[in-house]
Amino acid sequence: MRVIGLMSGTSYDAVDASAAELGLVGDSLVLRPLGLVSEGYDDALRESLTAALPPGTTSMAEVCRLDTRIGQAFAAAAVRADRELCQGRAELVASHGQTVYHWAEDRQVYGTLQLGQPAWIAEATGLPVVADFRPRDIAAGGQGAPLVSLVDLLWLRGRPGTPVALNIGGIANLTAPDGTAFDTGPGCALIDAAARGFSGGRLAYDVDGALAGRGSVHEPLLLRLLEEPYYALPAPKTTGKELFHLGRLRDALAGIGTLPAEDVVATLTMLTARTVADAVRSVGATEVIASGGGTRNPVLMRMLGQRLPGVALRTSDALGLPAATKEAYAFAVLGFLTMHGLPGTEPAATGARHARVLGSITPGRDGLRLPPPVRQRPVRLVVE
Repeated sequence: MRVIGLMSGTSYDAVDASAAELGLVGDSLVLRPLGLVSEGYDDALRESLTAALPPGTTSMAEVCRLDTRIGQAFAAAAVRADRELCQGRAELVASHGQTVYHWAEDRQVYGTLQLGQPAWIAEATGLPVVADFRPRDIAAGGQGAPLVSLVDLLWLRGRPGTPVALNIGGIANLTAPDGTAFDTGPGCALIDAAARGFSGGRLAYDVDGALAGRGSVHEPLLLRLLEEPYYALPAPKTTGKELFHLGRLRDALAGIGTLPAEDVVATLTMLTARTVADAVRSVGATEVIASGGGTRNPVLMRMLGQRLPGVALRTSDALGLPAATKEAYAFAVLGFLTMHGLPGTEPAATGARHARVLGSITPGRDGLRLPPPVRQRPVRLVVE
């Protein structure tokens, strides 16, 4: 089955569309990557989304507008991926949507909201769309994240030692081979917020770690940031920009005095490196396989490597999945599992009571035609 996976993470800069050929062979799920296309949000949409996200306020009218406009942006990416990567022969689209709120309180998640109405994708492509992956896991008592944990467990099964899959997006998360999975804290969220704030919106992120590379870590600020109680919570746990946003950074800076922008960004980069490294060490990792936009920040990766002596640190490219788009491939896998009636969660990773089939299905142009259900879930993911 040719599946297009759509993803826009907590950095909300673009929609990534990865296409894959997926099939079950014995007890293995075989994935053959077909490539990636990326469609950037236009400036007006990005600005509207930024204004609506915490700590900003919004209206139901604006939520409706965003749901439509994000859905149309996802649809455009899916159409392009079908044309350029699948030669018009894609059979399914799996859309994560754009997370705008994750309702977490006192270690419990009560709800989550991803915008990007899948009807626009189905109408534009003619294909069935699996979307709204997270709510079912939450309804079953889980955190709704990190949902890529099942894919990570299948993918890393059989590797020697204790390999850990790490994704550094706006929020960073990891998956260990025993099923432990959790958000470690900010990945690039605070770094991006500081880069935008200090540049007056000229920079969307710290390009190539240039700001951090020119700065010095300010230890008092770092220690204040590390006082955030989230870091001490046990797994499973999940977080988002509801907690790690520009307002929190401003609160931490209060009373510190005026710091150069480069020093603030260097400190935030070290915050991510330190909290990720602490999490990696807590699960006894011998190898870290990293993906996500943060892997393109050489200063962050250098800081992380320095804090993990003796632990092999490599990107997912080395194992056949491009680091920039691994999550889009992961949701393609989850969509495939849903269409075949297979659970897409690992209860040990999210804290759910049971593994559940995820998502809702929007029929394509020819109605809804499900493949025959599969009774045995795969035990490993093979990337060809």
